[in-house]
Amino acid sequence: MQIAIRELKAELSRVLSQAQTGEIIEVTSHSRPVARIVGIPAMAEDGLKALMATGGATWSGHKPQLEAPLTLVPDADHATVSRMVLEDRR
Repeated sequence: MQIAIRELKAELSRVLSQAQTGEIIEVTSHSRPVARIVGIPAMAEDGLKALMATGGATWSGHKPQLEAPLTLVPDADHATVSRMVLEDRR
């Protein structure tokens, strides 16, 4: 289904209800698609609850914390990729 931005503003609740039932809504501006609205089925929450019940997922109630980025330190016994490329060019 396509819907213009003006119509989306006027009928947001109805459009979101349609998206939740599985319909993909394409938002247009001057007859050109600019966005898609894809609903999240109500069953998705059941899957998350089942994961939490079995210990497959946990949530402390706080905002998720990201792990520190992985930094690779070149090993003295192994050449870095850039060094291997330079050697290969010779």
